[in-house]
Amino acid sequence: MTWTWRLEDPDGGTLDPAALGVEVPPADNQGDAESWLGENWRDLLARGVATVSLYEGETKAYGPMGLAPA
Repeated sequence: MTWTWRLEDPDGGTLDPAALGVEVPPADNQGDAESWLGENWRDLLARGVATVSLYEGETKAYGPMGLAPA
């Protein structure tokens, strides 16, 4: 199963990664997906992404999770 991030605006709407100028690569496992987010969350936040949700295939694993530091 493939793991992917859904990028969301402040209202919870889905954002198109291509429209933001980013590529969200699919990952083979949860750890790789989380590592990618750990390396890229600041750039996503700067591009207007407020929250993200992680999906395993069509099933939401968790989220929404805010990107802004607490």
